[in-house]
Amino acid sequence: MFDFLHDLWLQIVGGLTILLALIASGHAVLHKRDVSAAAGWVAVIWLTPVAGPILYLLLGINRIRRRAGELRRQTLHLRATTMEMQSRHVGLVSALPEESSHLDAVARLVDRVTRTPLAVGNAVEPLVNGDEAYPSMLRAIDHAERTIALGTYIFDNDVSGRSFADALGRAVERGVEVRVLIDSVGARYSWPPVMKLLMRQQVPVARFLHSVWPWRMPYVNLRNHRKFLIVDGRIGYTGGMNIRAGHVMAAKTRSPIQDVHFRIAGPVVTHLMHVFAEDWLFTTRELLTGEAWFPTIGPEGSVVARGIPDGPDHDFDKLRWAILGALARARHRVRIVTPYFLPDTTLVTSLNLAALRGVAVDVVLPDKNNLPYVKWACQAQLWQILSRDCRVFYSPPPFDHTKLLVVDGAWALIGSANWDPRSLRLNFEFNVELYDAVLGGRLDAIVDEKIAAAREITLADVDGRPFSVKLRDGVARLFSPYL
Repeated sequence: MFDFLHDLWLQIVGGLTILLALIASGHAVLHKRDVSAAAGWVAVIWLTPVAGPILYLLLGINRIRRRAGELRRQTLHLRATTMEMQSRHVGLVSALPEESSHLDAVARLVDRVTRTPLAVGNAVEPLVNGDEAYPSMLRAIDHAERTIALGTYIFDNDVSGRSFADALGRAVERGVEVRVLIDSVGARYSWPPVMKLLMRQQVPVARFLHSVWPWRMPYVNLRNHRKFLIVDGRIGYTGGMNIRAGHVMAAKTRSPIQDVHFRIAGPVVTHLMHVFAEDWLFTTRELLTGEAWFPTIGPEGSVVARGIPDGPDHDFDKLRWAILGALARARHRVRIVTPYFLPDTTLVTSLNLAALRGVAVDVVLPDKNNLPYVKWACQAQLWQILSRDCRVFYSPPPFDHTKLLVVDGAWALIGSANWDPRSLRLNFEFNVELYDAVLGGRLDAIVDEKIAAAREITLADVDGRPFSVKLRDGVARLFSPYL
């Protein structure tokens, strides 16, 4: 009798294991857009019984897209009421010098990909490091009259974080409506978290994808990596800079971080506010509407711009398409500055095609990375672009977190996204495309300054790594889709 029950139990467990694997692998086959991702998950599911399906349940299913769909009906009217949706493409030939008129085709492509109109009449100011960015942002907060929206990945409880918390608290005391959204993972970069300090200041604050239960917080990916500050719906700040003391070079912290942030004035600020409002609605179910959040904004400068939200929901792959379009239209020069460089095969091919057409392609990466394993994986694939005459430069410490893409000195992409799968497929990002030759020249000058201080990495350097280093880098590269 015991043997019979034992055999029956094994058959039940075996049957349930197979059924679970069939359900999980079927879901992966039907819902994973990327073939390699689907194949990888199916292999994990079947090669590691029980554990594989559980891992897929925790890490492989995109719950964000489903929830975003539930809220989509509420956010659609935000787009309709805050943007002139019928005014799609704005001809750029008159706004750009003749030698840059070919970039008009990029605007047409991004228009069709994003379904968001270009905004004319913007002023964009680069702010280098927290030494320039933070004082400007704090002044804007202190001069706010009606509303403040702040969204960030990291908000440290340090001297810089506390200065922002105090400024936001003063704004609340003046009667300004304030909303602060922090990614739940990013909120844990310092201890104690800044949340309690903000709440003591009576600042309305929420955490993106937060749960106190560990089994409901399996989101190593799907992070909100966007950075916003929008004051009175008219002045915006965005880029790659978090709120932490390390960004202030004068503070001389143990781990300084270089970066470039941007102050934006003009109609494109509405694009920033719209995406923040969607994120806030997604997190809190509170709908931000009205003139206080979405005022009518007149022209402030000559830059033509457009916000490009990207994430594993209805905005999936929009940023990647914009980058591919700009690389395809480049005629003279492509400049890339990024802290993490793990481009997929399509992006590598686009860079190589540009270089083979005679376009000068320069990639600036940090010599010392804050994530060593990302640099290892990067080194393992640099040969793919170096062998086609792209140039790679390592900028000296401190760690450079800057994110810039400049094409032909007249088109630029700024924002939160890195050149890696996490940014381009797994996280929520926000970038702005910019059309302006004067601004492009200023950004080129920033890149030139970085290259002047950097050392060039050649194919011989990459090939000359010791065998042990090549092996280490190669192993790290296997995990590049998840780094």
